[in-house]
Amino acid sequence: MTVYVDTSSLVKLYVDESGSDEVRQDLSDATAVATSAVAYPEARAAFAKRRRERAVTPSVYRSIMRDFDADWPAYLVVEATMGLCRQAGDLAERYGLRGFDSVHLASYLVVARETGALNARFSSVDRRLNRAATTATKGMTR
Repeated sequence: MTVYVDTSSLVKLYVDESGSDEVRQDLSDATAVATSAVAYPEARAAFAKRRRERAVTPSVYRSIMRDFDADWPAYLVVEATMGLCRQAGDLAERYGLRGFDSVHLASYLVVARETGALNARFSSVDRRLNRAATTATKGMTR
């Protein structure tokens, strides 16, 4: 099973907060973890925000960054090509999504097509995005 994580789920792998245990549980049976290339700067921004707001100490921040950079090469990363961005624009309109959320959905659909929709799962904290992923993949499993 390949599990696609958007940035909200990805961050929870590195920062202990509400929902972190659920994301880790979702990944417990994953054979691969996929995400979009845009998750890298989004996650780095989220980690830096926590540091600025003193939600994590400087030493914890350094540990998070060390672990994140060490893990990044193991993720299956979907590049944000112009074709994918155009599809993301269509998905944003269809499902009422924010910009990068639509990029994550388009990236997930690439993974679902490549692995087979029954072998892919989407992980996000955002309910609207989860509903859109469920709806968008329904047609793929028929």
